[in-house]
Amino acid sequence: MDAISFGTDGWRATLDTFTSERVRMVAQAAADHLAEESRGSETVAVGYDARETSRGFAEDAADVLAINGFDVVLPERDCPTPLVAHAIVERDLAGALVITASHNPPEYNGVKFIPSDGAPALPEVTEAIEANLREPETGERTGDVRDVDFVESHAEHCLGLVDADLSELTVVYDAMHGSGRGVTDALLERAGADVVRRRCERDPTFGGTPPEPDEENLRGLADAVEEHDADFGVANDGDADRVAVVTPERGVLDGNRFYALAYDYLLEDDSGPAVRTVSTTFLVDRLAEAHDCEVVETPVGFKWVAAAMGEHDALFGGEESGGYTMRGHVREKDGVLMALLAGAAASEQSLDARLDAITAEHGDIHQDKVSVDCPDDRKQAVLDDLADRLPDAVAGVDVERVNDADGFKILLADGTWLLVRPSGTEPKMRVYAEADSPERVETLLGAGRDLVEPLI
Repeated sequence: MDAISFGTDGWRATLDTFTSERVRMVAQAAADHLAEESRGSETVAVGYDARETSRGFAEDAADVLAINGFDVVLPERDCPTPLVAHAIVERDLAGALVITASHNPPEYNGVKFIPSDGAPALPEVTEAIEANLREPETGERTGDVRDVDFVESHAEHCLGLVDADLSELTVVYDAMHGSGRGVTDALLERAGADVVRRRCERDPTFGGTPPEPDEENLRGLADAVEEHDADFGVANDGDADRVAVVTPERGVLDGNRFYALAYDYLLEDDSGPAVRTVSTTFLVDRLAEAHDCEVVETPVGFKWVAAAMGEHDALFGGEESGGYTMRGHVREKDGVLMALLAGAAASEQSLDARLDAITAEHGDIHQDKVSVDCPDDRKQAVLDDLADRLPDAVAGVDVERVNDADGFKILLADGTWLLVRPSGTEPKMRVYAEADSPERVETLLGAGRDLVEPLI
C-alpha cells in the first residue's frame, strides 16, 4: 500500500511497482469509496489505453468491482480517456477507473479515478480512495462485466457540439501509436476532412518514443504537413486527452497559442469566461478583455480548471501542457474534441492567419520553462525559503505583485512574469517565464534558476 500514491492525475509507476495485486487494491478502495457515497449498486466503467499490460489490469479492476456488486462496462478496445469520461455522464454511471500512464514511456502504467460528473477527481476524493486501500474482497462476482462501444456516442456528441464542415481541408493525424488511432482520425473524416495518417497502428512500445506530443517527437508530423501540403497537423498523447497542433508556417504550436486560437474562434459566436492555470499565457486575458469576458486563474492541474469551469460556466478552459475542454462538454480534457475544434477554426481561416491576426491586435507572447532537480522531500522547504527571499526586482524590472496560489508567480511591472512551482509528477521544481521576446524569456528563466538552485 505504501507504494500507491495518487499524484496530479492518478497513480503512475513502473511495472515493477505497478502490479496486478496493487491495481486490485485500488479497485477495492474505489469500490469502498463508491459504496460510502451510496453508489453501491450501480455501473462503473473501466477504461484502458494501448499499453501491453493495460487490458489485463483493466480486467483485474473490473473483477474486483464485480465481486463488490458493481456492474462494469469496458470499452471493446483501448480507447481515449475522454471517451470514458463522456461515457460516465452519457450513461449516468457511478464513476470510472482508467488504466493509463498517458504520455509516460511504455515501462510505466497507471490508474486514475473519475467521479460521476466526468470531471477529474479532486484531492478529497483521491485522498479518500488512498485512505481506503486494503486487500480486495474475494469470491464470486455479483455484478456483470461486459464490453461496450464508447466511440460512437462520443463522436455524435462532438459533431453536435462543434458544427464543422472540413470538406476543404487536408489534415495529417499522428496517433503516436496511442488510443487516439481510429478515433480522432475517424472523427475528422466524418466531418469531411481528407486525413493522412501517421503512427496509427497499435504499438505498445510507441515506436521507441514516449507518446508525448512535444516539438521533438512531432518533427515527423511537421514534415508530413509540408509533404502533403496539408492545412494543419494534429497529434494526441498516449491516451488522447491532450492535443498538439502543427501549422505550415509555425510548426508545432505551443499550448498557449492553441488556447488563444481556440478561444478566439469560440468567441466569434459565443461569450463566456476563460479558465486557465497560473502557467498559461496572459494572451488569453487580452482576448477575454477585448470581449468583456472574465478570466479565472487556477493552480496547475486540470482538476482545478474543471472545477472552475463548473463554478463560472466558462466557455473554454485549459492549460499550456495541451489539455482543454469547452462549454457543453464533460469537464475533462479531450484531445479528440480539440482536434475537431481546430478543424472548425481552420475551415474558416487558416490557423496561421488566425494567429497572425491575434498577434497583430493583442501583441506577441513567448513562453518557456526549465526544470531544476529537487527531491520531493525538499520541495516544501524550497518554497518556504523562497517565501522569505522573494526579490523586489527580477532581471532589472520591479516586482508588481506575487500570486502564491501555486508556488510563486512573480508579476513584473512590464507585464512579464516568472513562475516557480514544484512539479506534481517528478522530483523537480519548474520555472516558467513569459515575455514579448525569446531573449527576454531566457533572461527571466536564468533569473528564476538563480533564485531556486541555492535553496535546494
